Amino acid sequence: MSILTVKNLSHGFGDRAIFNDVSFRLLKGEHIGLIGANGEGKSTFMNIITGKLQPDEGKVDWSKKVRVGYLDQHAVLKKGASIRDILKTAFQYLFDIEAEMNALFAKMGEVAPEELEVLLEETGTLQDMLTNNDFYVIDAKVDEVARGLGLTDIGLDRDVHDLSGGQRTKVLLAKLLLEKPEILLLDEPTNYLDEQHIEWLKRYLLDYENAFILISHDIPFLNNVVNLIYHMENQELNRYVGDYNDFLKVYEMKKQQLESAYKRQQQEISELKDFVARNKARVSTRNMAMSRQKKLDKMDVIELASEKPKPEFHFKEARTAGKVIFATNDLVIGYDQPLSKPLSLRMERGQKIALVGANGIGKTTLLRSILGEISPVSGKVELGDYLHIGYFEQEIKTKNNYTCIEEIWSEFPSFTQYEVRAALAKCGLTTKHIESKVEVLSGGEKAKVRLCKLINSETNLLVLDEPTNHLDVDAKDELKRALKAYKGSILFISHEPDFYHDIATDVWNCEDWTTKVF
Repeated sequence: MSILTVKNLSHGFGDRAIFNDVSFRLLKGEHIGLIGANGEGKSTFMNIITGKLQPDEGKVDWSKKVRVGYLDQHAVLKKGASIRDILKTAFQYLFDIEAEMNALFAKMGEVAPEELEVLLEETGTLQDMLTNNDFYVIDAKVDEVARGLGLTDIGLDRDVHDLSGGQRTKVLLAKLLLEKPEILLLDEPTNYLDEQHIEWLKRYLLDYENAFILISHDIPFLNNVVNLIYHMENQELNRYVGDYNDFLKVYEMKKQQLESAYKRQQQEISELKDFVARNKARVSTRNMAMSRQKKLDKMDVIELASEKPKPEFHFKEARTAGKVIFATNDLVIGYDQPLSKPLSLRMERGQKIALVGANGIGKTTLLRSILGEISPVSGKVELGDYLHIGYFEQEIKTKNNYTCIEEIWSEFPSFTQYEVRAALAKCGLTTKHIESKVEVLSGGEKAKVRLCKLINSETNLLVLDEPTNHLDVDAKDELKRALKAYKGSILFISHEPDFYHDIATDVWNCEDWTTKVF
């Protein structure tokens, strides 16, 4: 039975088409991976099927009374509510049923026996609904999911307004999983999750009996949880049975077949045109030439999609730094409260250090303390000599009204317009992206604009806070290659072992230093 049917969907922004006559069907229990390069329209598709965005053309039909859960990382969490309060709102429909049942109980003392019979039957039905939906074990369910995603480590009574980006995402995800809707819509749920909790989510989704659509660029995660792939490319949406690796085999085979058919057809077209050109003027061969021309006119010409620009990252390197990159002496990081034990750390030239560990323990705080952006609780940091630092922040919260061109020009005023466009194109952005405002780009495209600034600055120390968040597979692979080739030093945070193990000379587990209990 189809839960969701999308027919003949077309949509675009300005003169940039996103979908053209796309159709899609979701059946009960299907676990779908929605994949495609940055900017192909995956999040736009989610916004259309959830009704947040009206398509230019086409129809979206949900089956009746289906409950849809959508992980919206932009949802507002109001100050004054605790994590537990937010998680319990997942069961609001059950609290409403309980209130309705209690109102019926209150009414029973005032009605005639015949009406009492009806009320007893109604309250019995409501009571069954509460029991069948685990209403009386809500607190236990909240604790179970909160523990699985590491929210109990933060404290369930903590105000949601005080949470970091990663912690906030965990709260939204936990609330969604507790709602247990007929269909889950998950847009990059592993962003901001640490390894331990990605593993928990993987197990949860493997056992999830209902349907879900998952957007993710984390291939090992995708391969573990999906049984269908929908691939978004060149305004089309195509279905493939199996996981990402199965998709890749079939996709490459279809691509090669199409290219072979295209070459054969182009050869045939060339020969037909040549024959027509040589024979249309001669009376004896004119009819044969006209026959060939008719064949040409009726031919369904194969068109190959234009190749999307693949990113090329080549970091510019400054003069060699001194032997010591930084050293800390009894450094205690934190804000109102200490987040770490006293740390005496040392990084030397040439080291590539990955900082790993659960969210909320102070990895970003450590980076910012080393860079001098925030003051430590106590102790000190000494930076080495001749450092040229390039810093990639995890998230930029300020609104940006610049176009991509203006954004790069503001950083590199000596560049010509050609050089600005070439720099952005090398990061995998098309002309339409380059001329758009940064604010309207997808998360992955915004990350590529920020990487463009980083690779065009001369550096000998890169400080990267979860640089792979939102990046598509090609960009992630290219970034890994470029960081391995970089001759400077790197200090970076990552939750993806497949990414950091190939780059890091050292892995520092920040859980060894945290003041938090795990």
